[in-house]
Amino acid sequence: MTAGAWAELLRVSALFTVPGDALAGAAATGHRPGRGTALAVGASLCLYEAGMALNDWADRDEDAVDRPHRPIPSGRIAPGAALAAAGALTAAGLGLAAGAGRPALAIATGLAATVWAYDLRLKHTPAGPAAMAAARGLDLLLGAAATGTERRAAGGSGDGRTGPGERDAGRRGDTGVRAVRRRAGRARPGPATRTNGPLRAALPAAGLLGAHTYAVTAVSRHEVRGGSTAVPLAALAATAALATTGLRERHGRRGTATTGPEAEQTTGPSTRRPGRPLPPAAPAPRLLATALAGSYLATAGHPLLHAALNPSPPLTRRAVGGGIRAMIPLQAALAARAGATGTGLAVMGLVPLARSLARKVSPT
Repeated sequence: MTAGAWAELLRVSALFTVPGDALAGAAATGHRPGRGTALAVGASLCLYEAGMALNDWADRDEDAVDRPHRPIPSGRIAPGAALAAAGALTAAGLGLAAGAGRPALAIATGLAATVWAYDLRLKHTPAGPAAMAAARGLDLLLGAAATGTERRAAGGSGDGRTGPGERDAGRRGDTGVRAVRRRAGRARPGPATRTNGPLRAALPAAGLLGAHTYAVTAVSRHEVRGGSTAVPLAALAATAALATTGLRERHGRRGTATTGPEAEQTTGPSTRRPGRPLPPAAPAPRLLATALAGSYLATAGHPLLHAALNPSPPLTRRAVGGGIRAMIPLQAALAARAGATGTGLAVMGLVPLARSLARKVSPT
């Protein structure tokens, strides 16, 4: 077993398409990335690699016929080692998610279950593309939950820590403390509300990412034998719709969240009213979101068009690779669409790294 064989088994060139999921989820909550976001990124990377190892273990007999050069059928990696790696990476991913809070762990558990169900059972069924789309959507929601949990803890909402109001009341005596706590208890939302807020904010972005994943997965089912024109055409239409409609949905405003750093900078903590829409987006973020959507369309659309015109296995595999690489500008566009221009630019910085590594290790 060599490092090159493991790099091929784990599709390390596709790793750069993963961090943007959690970062786009964090942007959707209206908060800057933090420690919880970093833990979500680590969990996503581990679970993604677990899926890669498990995929080749589950497909080892099929690959022995169609892709004998892959690490397991070629004998460079033992099947048991690949399965053990999948299990260890899954455990590591869940452990990192646990560090980001119970909501993040719950979503990571669902993500891990979806990954294992896809590789072991659903991949070759009509439910395969939907399962893969659900996995990517859950990955984005993982970032939203981890970031939202961290921000709520930092703000003292429901974490059991004493806030400034209670400390002031403590100077006036125990009765004042109890009064402040009673008022806070009446005003504070319940656990379900606090948990679901960031997830609701991130659901539209998760849906868009899932739609793209569904289209790419549907094309990937024909990459060995080719022969399908309708599927790449449908994927191309979906890509165009996402770029021209979905990614522009929120161009009229910086985001829906009324809390977080963007809201504080825009309205100030003393004048912002709950539920009040944020002001219109500045021209620069709007132009950036448009440019990122264009980059996404070009990255995914060009190879899909070629595969539709000539559905040969090489061009179909190239279309799948393009769809995987297009995840990065899509994630960046989703972040910019939510008003997090810095996050969007940071995610786009992964493009040259992914492109460079893809020349050495295939992402498919």
